[in-house]
Amino acid sequence: MSAIREAAAEYLALRRSTGYKYYVEGLLIGHFVDFLEERGAEHVTVGAALEWAAMPADADPAWHASRLSAVRSLIRHLAASDSRHQVPPPGLLPRRGHRVTPYLYSPEEITALARAARSLGHPLRAAVFEHFVALMAVTGLRTGEAMALDRDDADLDAGILVVRGTKFGKSRLLPLHPAVTARLRAYARRRDELCPHPAVPAFFLSGIGTRLNHPNASTTFNTLLAAAGISAPPGVPKPRLYDLRHTFAVATLARWYAEGRDVAHHLPALSTYMGHVSPASTYWYLHACPQLMTAAAQRLEDAWKETP
Repeated sequence: MSAIREAAAEYLALRRSTGYKYYVEGLLIGHFVDFLEERGAEHVTVGAALEWAAMPADADPAWHASRLSAVRSLIRHLAASDSRHQVPPPGLLPRRGHRVTPYLYSPEEITALARAARSLGHPLRAAVFEHFVALMAVTGLRTGEAMALDRDDADLDAGILVVRGTKFGKSRLLPLHPAVTARLRAYARRRDELCPHPAVPAFFLSGIGTRLNHPNASTTFNTLLAAAGISAPPGVPKPRLYDLRHTFAVATLARWYAEGRDVAHHLPALSTYMGHVSPASTYWYLHACPQLMTAAAQRLEDAWKETP
């Protein structure tokens, strides 16, 4: 074990002992250590940290910034005992302060993605990604939340998911439609047949029985996009796995408008379900989707017409 790998293991153990789960951060730190060892680096340089953080080149700038942020704290820990480690200063890879306009999947595209997942050559990966993609599409879970689900978090008798330690440190309960629960129950049986002795208690497993990680999921999802024939037209951002969450939110709001519901009254419930810190975060979707903006404007115009 290299000195950097040993120090990284100590650092992660220290962070987790104070209550941090460090699922994603731990995976990223592991990949960073692999990167350094492949290059024979005994000390971290700013250049090496930037090179690693900026991969893959076509990823969203916010992802590059998150990668660098995840390892900066490790490097700071290393530098505390060895000043030859160079800590990247803040601001080297800014997040650019704006949200990427989401790609909104049609119901037909989501069906095509599930069909493409069923065609994956590895039976366990096929079962996992068919249901992983479908669950994100029907619940709006964050990618990391879906990956972090453990078996005990899915009460398939009660039809409830427990989403623990989310982006803002809160847990929440997600009620599931009976049809979704039935599909997840069938998936769990198939998963256990294919991998009776997994390395972790994760609900969704990798092909080798470990927890899914972001690089693996993104690579596989790009394969599914290609197989399903889904691509963005010129001028539209590339479809992403995370956009399934955005699609869920927009589809829910659009359905409420179509049904004539009081969207403002129902919005706090959607915010809670999605784990937003406040309804203001959910209102962003009105700006992200022109159809919703049009529906909201029409609702306002109708209200004015009804005013004596």
